[in-house]
Amino acid sequence: MTRSKLAILVTGLFAAALVVYAQEKKMEAPKPGPEVQRLAVFEGKWSCETDMKPSPFGPGGKMTSTDDCSWFDGGFQLVCKSTSKGPMGEMKGMYVLTWNPEEKKYVYFGFDSTGMSGSARGTASGKVWTWKGEDKKGGKVIHSRYTITEASPTSYTFKWETSEDGKSWSTVAEGTSTKK
Repeated sequence: MTRSKLAILVTGLFAAALVVYAQEKKMEAPKPGPEVQRLAVFEGKWSCETDMKPSPFGPGGKMTSTDDCSWFDGGFQLVCKSTSKGPMGEMKGMYVLTWNPEEKKYVYFGFDSTGMSGSARGTASGKVWTWKGEDKKGGKVIHSRYTITEASPTSYTFKWETSEDGKSWSTVAEGTSTKK
């Protein structure tokens, strides 16, 4: 084999190896970014005490609940299971928190054993998280605003408000969550 043929063969093999290496690099699983990692504040087991106000979502009264939140495989979504006891009796629920890079918003989707389900989009600014959503109740659109304020690494306060017009808000629930 002449030197020029050998040089072409070696160059071709090197180029093929680079293509395979580049394809392998492209196929690596994506890693959660800083926005996703910010959701870690909600990871763990939480004990919640809530003061419910009478609303289209149920009667008023005290409610206690526990939330257990852990990362789904891959580390992009926080999956939470909830058990509560309050004015409507015992309930179980499940919700997912994630980051949508296309919308540049956090996403909540949840449902519970009473048949209620909902979704919301959220933002985080400093220690304040604001989630906004729309649900239908009795044929009417109900706007929801859920505000969480981190008090410490092991506690936060929350407030759930609703509005029929998106301008005038009524408090549905307020409470505190403490990490166990």
